[in-house]
Amino acid sequence: MHVLSGQGVAHHLYADDIQGTKHDKPSNANTVARGLESCVVSVGGWCRPKRLQLNESKTEVMWFGSSRNLSKLNADETRLHIDSDIIAPSNVVRDLGVFLDSELNMKTHIARTSRACFYHLRRLRAVRSRLGQNIAARLVSAFVLSRVDYCNAILAGLPASTLAPLQKVINAAARLVLNLKPHDHITAALRALHWLPIKQRIDYKLCLLVHLALIGHAPVYLSELLLPVANIPARSSLRSADNQLLDVPRTRLAIGDRAFAVAAPRAWNRIPSELRLTTNTVHFKNQLKTYLFVEAFHSPN
Repeated sequence: MHVLSGQGVAHHLYADDIQGTKHDKPSNANTVARGLESCVVSVGGWCRPKRLQLNESKTEVMWFGSSRNLSKLNADETRLHIDSDIIAPSNVVRDLGVFLDSELNMKTHIARTSRACFYHLRRLRAVRSRLGQNIAARLVSAFVLSRVDYCNAILAGLPASTLAPLQKVINAAARLVLNLKPHDHITAALRALHWLPIKQRIDYKLCLLVHLALIGHAPVYLSELLLPVANIPARSSLRSADNQLLDVPRTRLAIGDRAFAVAAPRAWNRIPSELRLTTNTVHFKNQLKTYLFVEAFHSPN
């Protein structure tokens, strides 16, 4: 939309929703806020002649940054004033089913996902005695594991302690399917079900997205974040250029390592070259899961 891009606001457009983003130093927060106010007013002006309604009551603003930078922001400067409405910054917003927090530590999203998963596990446990193992596994996959796997690529690079609640969900789901007791050893159960632990599930999603991007089946905005080594003039003659390796951008901050442009190439470059060269998606998914399963349960480390 030219109204947004004309004011330097990056944006995503949905059927009935608009998201705009700007970035700057904490010292320029007031300038950013006033610019966003102007942008919202301009969008409202664009809507009115077309008989569209901009709902200010559903408009949210969030400031992303490290705890140190967020502490530098003045509360009065970060509020948006739209006509008679004052929009105070939110600490957590829901975006397409994902809960984003201002520090992007994803703890709120993980906590709410885990809570929803355990709710469904309790409901399934009440009828488990009437279900066979295969039916129980299908229901758990539909109601629980689908939530664990939804958009889990955004969890790349998080410490094991942060991901632990999701691993507990997977463990509890495996115990339910196999009718195990709470203190029974879980590794053998995960092996029997051929379920990947949470870390490998995240790597699986990252590598699958890269695969789809490289064969032209992913959104352009994801493909543009990936740079094959073969496309870099100074490195195109190297052996790595023939193995479908990707360039891994350098970052200065730990949170930068979690970005898709960094985490995805790192996960991709770790898998075997024959997998990276596979163009058949069904074959790729099967072989990738097998590789990650072996890594998770048969690694010498």
